[in-house]
Amino acid sequence: KRDRGWGRRYMRYSASEKAEIIQLVEHSHLPLKRTLQQLGISRSTWYNWYDRYLEDGIDGLKDRKPIAKSVWNKIPTSVKDKIITLALKETEMSPRELSITFTETQSYYISEASVYRILKAEGLITSPAFILMKAADKFQNPTTAVNQLWQTDFTYFKVIGWGWFYLSTVLDDYSRYILSWKLCTSMTSKDASDTLEIALKKTGFDNVKLKNRPRLLSDNGPSYISSELADWLDKHDMEHTRGRPYHPQTQGKIERWHRSLKNQILLENYYFPSELKQRIEEFIQYYNTRRYHESINNLTPEDVFLGRGNVILEKRNKIKLKTMAKRKRLHIKAMAA
Repeated sequence: KRDRGWGRRYMRYSASEKAEIIQLVEHSHLPLKRTLQQLGISRSTWYNWYDRYLEDGIDGLKDRKPIAKSVWNKIPTSVKDKIITLALKETEMSPRELSITFTETQSYYISEASVYRILKAEGLITSPAFILMKAADKFQNPTTAVNQLWQTDFTYFKVIGWGWFYLSTVLDDYSRYILSWKLCTSMTSKDASDTLEIALKKTGFDNVKLKNRPRLLSDNGPSYISSELADWLDKHDMEHTRGRPYHPQTQGKIERWHRSLKNQILLENYYFPSELKQRIEEFIQYYNTRRYHESINNLTPEDVFLGRGNVILEKRNKIKLKTMAKRKRLHIKAMAA
């Protein structure tokens, strides 16, 4: 008890750490009291954090500071109206995605927390979107560039009247870019190697003269431990690493890809394989080119894979500085009036 009390008394948590604790408690299979005891958090503290998170999102979990009487960087009403209009148009976007989209399309910076508060005040956000799985996808030696490590796996879909179909995917570990995919009627080593063949051709690694080929990461499914795939990988000079058995988090990035895909694809019924294939193709185009990933500095996989991320981040920073300077000038002008 002394240890837990000492932790509550002296340990300070960041806003992101508080959010992670909320997510752990929300999805724990243990009773609330026991979960909090394991974490060394009192119920009153957790409920205080939870209420603040419901009210203001992750921004509400930051340590409270004295509020200035005059706010120099107040967001203009016209900007708030544009944010609401964008949110009503792009209903599937989160506050984070809306803030990035607005910044890039309007050349006017607005933070995720500000977007959240604006939408919350308009009743457009009713509860936080909890993340059901936090994948342990960081290795001791994480990738530092594209095409160092590729992840591959199968997932499945049902077509009414046709049965089960299996999607084979190859994903670049560093950028999250979907390099190749194939909708199959089976999960054989040939299906896996066909998908890899597409990825090699797309990236130019089918050229036998190229060195430093990507390393492949997969699970221990029958198609990945087969001698046929081993021979194919040996022929193409690709090293193969398999995740630990019964530990799917090793392939966290492709597991999260499957989750994102199914969250959209499974909202509809499919009666022909061509319908499913078209929907998958549409989502992959969106995922690669339009979906901002928080883990890669809110860039799209394509931005990172093609090496244009730093240019985009620099542009966003200039927009932010320009916006802050403009707000400050307007504040000084208003105070002088």
